Amino acid sequence: MGSNSKPINVLITGGAGFIGGCMIRRLIREENINIYNLDKCGYASDLETIKKYHKSENYNFLQIDLANKEEVENAVMFSDPDLILHFAAESHVDRSIDNPEIFISSNIIGTFNLLEAARFHWDRISSERKESFRFHHISTDEVFGSIEGNEYFNETSNYDPRSPYSASKASSDHLVMSWNHTFNLPTIITNCSNNFGPWQFPEKLIPLVILKAINQEEIPLYGDGQNIRDWLYVEDHIDAILLAANKGKCGHKYCIGGNSEKSNLQVVEKICCFLDERFPSKSPHNRLISLVKDRPGHDRRYAIDSSKIKNELGWFPSHTFEEALLLTFNWYLKNPKWCKNIMRSSNYYGSRIGFNKNEL
Repeated sequence: MGSNSKPINVLITGGAGFIGGCMIRRLIREENINIYNLDKCGYASDLETIKKYHKSENYNFLQIDLANKEEVENAVMFSDPDLILHFAAESHVDRSIDNPEIFISSNIIGTFNLLEAARFHWDRISSERKESFRFHHISTDEVFGSIEGNEYFNETSNYDPRSPYSASKASSDHLVMSWNHTFNLPTIITNCSNNFGPWQFPEKLIPLVILKAINQEEIPLYGDGQNIRDWLYVEDHIDAILLAANKGKCGHKYCIGGNSEKSNLQVVEKICCFLDERFPSKSPHNRLISLVKDRPGHDRRYAIDSSKIKNELGWFPSHTFEEALLLTFNWYLKNPKWCKNIMRSSNYYGSRIGFNKNEL
């Protein structure tokens, strides 16, 4: 990307987030790429992951909330992008139950503002640049709802969001698709399964379980623990996004899954096994597992059929679930200071959110 021609400008929204930060760490190694990181710096944002690049000539940080239309327009004009990678989103289902309004503002209004700014930008760039310009929207499999039996989500699956979070992401997907059809904006959408890896904010299942188990705290598991997710290592997701952004067809969608369906209980028990091996004197760690009242509207199963991106673009995940989980596990064990700092700065210490306390 950008190595054999004039420098290209890449605008990354949500670059202080988990997946966006991973993308910046990947692209910063490339030649002839100017990176513009647009992030409002919310509770889960972390610039520590890309701190060493802040003084790089090809890196620019723009602290902007996508809900501010004028600032978004100015940011797009300033960055003059050839590629927009739209990661920015409020993404935690539990928090969307507590406060849906934030998700509407960020995921729907924010995406609308970015699309409008991108449309104005695309209208005024040269014909040559129009040919290569892309607006790549990173979305989730949760927009499809829950799936039963041996079926799988794919690019033609019906939308059936079940939470304020997934409804807001479904809305943003529809906005992106309509801007492609109505205004001819060159867009690509990718819908991914559950990401995990180093630097993930500790409210998510895998880092939360690791940290609670290390500290010998109770590990809360929703319902019967049999809700199934398709787990995708973040570095494999980045590979897929870059392929889709460079070689994907405008107006198309690509579903990205890790081909690693696991129940929440299986994931938690695997982490407990790693801890048993590392700290045998505190075994068995699965004694810490405690079944708790289920999340409201908890989807039972997500599963993705990635055939399209595999067949058309040649993408395959490079890591097995077990390999990637061990890499992630070891990273959290080696980085307790980062975990403490981000939990302190966000004022989040692992307590449960997203439920009616009066019902428990």
